[in-house]
Amino acid sequence: MTAQFPAARPRRLRRSAPVRRMVAGTRLHPAELVLPVFVKEGITEPNPVGSMPGVFQHTRESLRKAACEAAEAGVGGLILFGIPAVKDARGSAADDPDGIVQLALADLVSEVGDALVVMADTCLDEFTDHGHCGILTDGGEVDNDATLERYAAAAVAQARAGAQVVAPSGMMDGQVAAIRAALDGDGFEQIPILAYSAKYASAFYGPFREAAECAPRSGDRNAYQQDAAGPVGEALREVRLDLAEGADAVMIKPALAYLDILRQVRDAVDVPVAAYQVSGEYAMVEAAAANGWLDRDRAIMESLVAIRRAGADLILSYWATEVAAKLR
Repeated sequence: MTAQFPAARPRRLRRSAPVRRMVAGTRLHPAELVLPVFVKEGITEPNPVGSMPGVFQHTRESLRKAACEAAEAGVGGLILFGIPAVKDARGSAADDPDGIVQLALADLVSEVGDALVVMADTCLDEFTDHGHCGILTDGGEVDNDATLERYAAAAVAQARAGAQVVAPSGMMDGQVAAIRAALDGDGFEQIPILAYSAKYASAFYGPFREAAECAPRSGDRNAYQQDAAGPVGEALREVRLDLAEGADAVMIKPALAYLDILRQVRDAVDVPVAAYQVSGEYAMVEAAAANGWLDRDRAIMESLVAIRRAGADLILSYWATEVAAKLR
């Protein structure tokens, strides 16, 4: 670049909305958005989530309606989380063929399975009475290898119910390999795995734990989720291990506080990379907007553009349906 001011004037390409739109380097598309949804067993009306205005624990019927609205808006996919009526230490409802997740997956595939991708979160925290993501030892620690067996069983149950993608989120070592082997052994070689490969032990998950009713009764998840100040390169190591085990796509969670990690992963791999705009990110914007402290619509779009610009091919967002409808 040799020209200097006044010959060089970068503002020329920013002077009007049509020009800005024409030269935009980052664009959002509805198909890149994935809507997280919650279904709860035993309720007759949708339950609003107090810390997440506009988000609900759905009945099976209201879930169908929300799925249809997402499909009509052009959303690329849904990812389902379920809250069973009965929880136990091993998360038995996770692989129960008559469990709420399996029933709701069948509903969703029947309703919108040809219009968008129906995904299932594959973990145990929503199903265990202790709230952790795996089986506990007598000493109260999560037993990694015993948990792998439960993840494998849950993934197969989800695939049998119609899940088009399974997404293991528990951050257990070897979870992708265990699920891949179980799916292949049950005839589901075609089902992709979207691995939560770099999932951090984050304060931004608080509202989700209300929505999914999965806060740990004791302790925390620091021993299995990644540390925000962890070793340099840890996220890439986790991603590479998941890919070696058979992951078809990888995810970074949360999104905004970890855009640097998202960029590193996007530059290092040749598979789709997803980022989860988590409940705390959603709740902060909604709360600030409700108080008149920021422009809600602009903040939503700016945050999504930032995630896309950092390298996300897919964005999981509770605003997915709303934003997709505006983009069309």
